[in-house]
Amino acid sequence: MRVIGTVGLPGSGKSEAAAVARTLDIPVVTMGDVIREVCRSRGYNPAEHHGTVAKSLREEEGPAAIAERSLPIIRTKLETNATVLVDGLRSDVELNCFRDAFDDDFVLISIEAPFESRAVRLGERGRDKTDLDETAVQKRDERELGFGMGTAMERADIVIENTESLSEFHETVRDVLTHRIVDTPDHTDNSQRQHTQSE
Repeated sequence: MRVIGTVGLPGSGKSEAAAVARTLDIPVVTMGDVIREVCRSRGYNPAEHHGTVAKSLREEEGPAAIAERSLPIIRTKLETNATVLVDGLRSDVELNCFRDAFDDDFVLISIEAPFESRAVRLGERGRDKTDLDETAVQKRDERELGFGMGTAMERADIVIENTESLSEFHETVRDVLTHRIVDTPDHTDNSQRQHTQSE
């Protein structure tokens, strides 16, 4: 059994990494989908209220609320799959939740890219109106880092720098998912982190 989590700021490449996982027949659980479903159940437009609802969930149910809501989904997928990818951790608290649940079977990949590259990608993606405004992107970064994302990224087992072409990034992710995921990560020793760059 292996549960692989991804963490990274908006536009870093998490969705692309998830797409690569799907091509390898690795099922993907997207934490953002958990939030979007709650938005819809409360009558909100996910594109406009995603951040507000995420904050409300954490206030109502605790900082690990979204991770905890995703655990049953992950466990169900593990009944018929050896590996599951969890797309979009947001904090060190969520990281602790997954490591408590899956122990050494959980591996975290931090996907990182410069702000300028991420801003361009977000503008091209245009998932919501904030993607088109660099100031809004900066505010989103600050919000995400405020959740503890920076700490989670620092604690990742593997770092992928997404600085080259999309095809090169896909190849790097494919290599990591198929050949470079460590068997027994030592989560207490940050010096053992694997660092790789798309090239």
